[in-house]
Amino acid sequence: MTDTSTEKLQKVLARAGYGSRREMETAISAGRVKVNGKIATLGDRVEARDRVALDDRPLSLRAVEEVPRRVIMYNKPEGELCTRKDPEGRRTVFERLPRLKGERWIAIGRLDINTSGLLLFTTDGELANRLMHPSHQIEREYAVRVMGDVQREHVVNMVDGVMLEDGPARFSDVQEFGGEGINTWFHVVIMEGRNREVRRLWESQGLTVSRLKRVRYGSIFLDKRAKAGEWLELSQDEIDELSTLAGLEARKVPELTPDEKNRWNRDKNKRRPVTAMKKPRRPRRSDD
Repeated sequence: MTDTSTEKLQKVLARAGYGSRREMETAISAGRVKVNGKIATLGDRVEARDRVALDDRPLSLRAVEEVPRRVIMYNKPEGELCTRKDPEGRRTVFERLPRLKGERWIAIGRLDINTSGLLLFTTDGELANRLMHPSHQIEREYAVRVMGDVQREHVVNMVDGVMLEDGPARFSDVQEFGGEGINTWFHVVIMEGRNREVRRLWESQGLTVSRLKRVRYGSIFLDKRAKAGEWLELSQDEIDELSTLAGLEARKVPELTPDEKNRWNRDKNKRRPVTAMKKPRRPRRSDD
């Protein structure tokens, strides 16, 4: 953004890493953002010299080339929420991520509390927005364990498309991965990330998903480098592939400073892999 050009406020804030475009639109609508001392409204445009504040805290606007593009892979276990804070005190994915100074992690898509697997986080709001937007048709692949007798007609229906309460939906690919009965596994691919879309597609055929795990987002596969509850910073080549998918020019990933390396290593050591939760033992009944 040059001194004379203007851009939409929510786009500039998201690119600078203060949240996703949707989060920034919500903040603007709630009156939390000010431009040059006045409460901003949706549709406002800003330029580099404007003074912008979020919750009365001055923000630093950055040009496109100044925004660092870091991306990490996180292996989400079941039971964690994709939100920054939970009023009920439940565990969130953000609690396990490495700390940033002057930036924040933006989730590329979401997973519901009962879904595990691959989550990507970035410091570049524009990259996040493009990878999530339906117009870019980014593939999301899931491993699904299905309860019920899956027939060929069920698969054909879901590939051809079914009407859900929020519009038509379909799998672009379905592959059986073995098992039988309640342990039949499939891999499915969708091009959008609507709420519970994979589960609802199977439910439309009278079938129930008992386990759901995301194993791929675009060109990034979940692999053994990150166990459940662990994160891993992606390489330059991996981030370049994501940038190409999003229609963005590649950008050199900034090297961590010695202080950042130490902090990230400390964070990683504090956040040990998640182990299976043991069921609480029932109190022994008295014979009296």
